[in-house]
Amino acid sequence: MNALAVAAGEQGLEFFAFDASYVEKLRAGDAHIEGHFVNYFSELIRLKLRSRLNSKDAIEDVRQETFMRVLTLLRGKGGLRQPDRLGPFVNSVCNHVLFEHYRSQKRTEATIDDEVEATIAGREPSALSLLEAKDTERVVRQILNQLPERDRRLLQLLLEERNKDEVCAELGITREYLRVLLHRAKQSFKSCYTSRFGAS
Repeated sequence: MNALAVAAGEQGLEFFAFDASYVEKLRAGDAHIEGHFVNYFSELIRLKLRSRLNSKDAIEDVRQETFMRVLTLLRGKGGLRQPDRLGPFVNSVCNHVLFEHYRSQKRTEATIDDEVEATIAGREPSALSLLEAKDTERVVRQILNQLPERDRRLLQLLLEERNKDEVCAELGITREYLRVLLHRAKQSFKSCYTSRFGAS
């Protein structure tokens, strides 16, 4: 029995039987099925991660990255050959993301002193940094205009710092699903930015 199943059993959560029709709708981007998928696995993933990660932010990062990867893999060429194994598949992806998170934390801790020094040294904005900020704003707007309508709209709402409950009501979605959509929109922006300017 995988860790998600154990967590569900401990909390008395109901199991859901996944089938080919469900996975196919998930692959096709059916909003209702995506919403159910996110709500169903969110609590299971959080239960799994609470004993492994100290920070709520870290838990959210791993959860969102897990959903992003699962959906990307499901919609890839191979998909999922055994739809009834969706639960173990999500658990396996979550384990990989968690392992990567542990590794990145070690690298971050090793360079934190350098970052603190750079931050302190660069507190006063120079004329050059102000010009760079203006240029960055122009580039961000150009990339936003290249994104699909839904991603662009979500990121603009994020930049406007709109109340998330109001946004959910306006779009007719839950907070859980909004997090997934925002994460996907950010990944879409990052992909456009990287293709235009490179990883730097």
